[in-house]
Amino acid sequence: MNDNTSQKLGTLVSDGGPVNVYVWDMDETLILLRSLLNGTYAESFNGSKDVKRGVEIGRMWEKHILKICDDFFFYEQIEECNEPFLDSLRQYDDRKDLSLYDFKQDDFSTPTDDLNKRKLAYRHRAVAHKYEKGLCPFLDSESMNVLDELYNVTDEYTERWLSSARAFLEQCSCVKEESSDGPSAIDQSSQDIHILVTSGALIPSLVKCLLFRLDTFLRHENVYSSIDVGKLQCFKWIKERFNHPKFRFCVIGDGWEECAAAQAMQWPFVKIDLQPDSSHRFPGVTPKTVSYYFAAVYGNSDADSSKE
Repeated sequence: MNDNTSQKLGTLVSDGGPVNVYVWDMDETLILLRSLLNGTYAESFNGSKDVKRGVEIGRMWEKHILKICDDFFFYEQIEECNEPFLDSLRQYDDRKDLSLYDFKQDDFSTPTDDLNKRKLAYRHRAVAHKYEKGLCPFLDSESMNVLDELYNVTDEYTERWLSSARAFLEQCSCVKEESSDGPSAIDQSSQDIHILVTSGALIPSLVKCLLFRLDTFLRHENVYSSIDVGKLQCFKWIKERFNHPKFRFCVIGDGWEECAAAQAMQWPFVKIDLQPDSSHRFPGVTPKTVSYYFAAVYGNSDADSSKE
């Protein structure tokens, strides 16, 4: 745990009242992508959605995700070096100034030794820095307009799934106004914490957060990839980070693995459902909905009743 995280957690613990920690899955929960690509989202509408259109939208997202991964986030170099989170190699990072570092000429290879683990840690630190700055510093206005249009088209096709999921995060967070220095940021006094535990690879998952406008609410240190370690291990790490009776956890996702891991941790689990008539989807799920799951495990609190 870094010093900034420790300081924030200390502030939250001393402020009184419970802190809700939302542990999110990504695909088919906060965003839709896999179900667009394989047609299951459209098929759930029993013929009223154009399946081919959904596949086209999904493929456009795939193209942009992979391009940004490769062009700006070292993915071609580190695709085979997936780590569960960006700070996992922090002990190897000597905090060298990377402003003039040549990532193309440092002879990086699979990190089986300390030297290459340091080089991978450098790349992770650079990724974290870029992530916190958002997309604007390395994409031109035309590219940003293309992504904005794709987001709006996808949101319309999915009956506002993307914007509704994002609205959930916003309702739980105090968001500062956007400034010329970068994207909007979470007010550090905000009580609720959002964490992503995805079965996707780490770098593409971070890029998805940027492209689907989730980076405002999901800081880089709160994004975990469970591919190699499993979701239960990620949940255990999260519990260790927020190891205080004040913190209350709830898992939100669509898959069996996060459900089983939540049960093992004795955390409430909200199962997201693609079916159009389900209330456990976006739009549909709200902080107030999830407060009932918190209450079932942890009891009622004033914080629950304040969620709208």
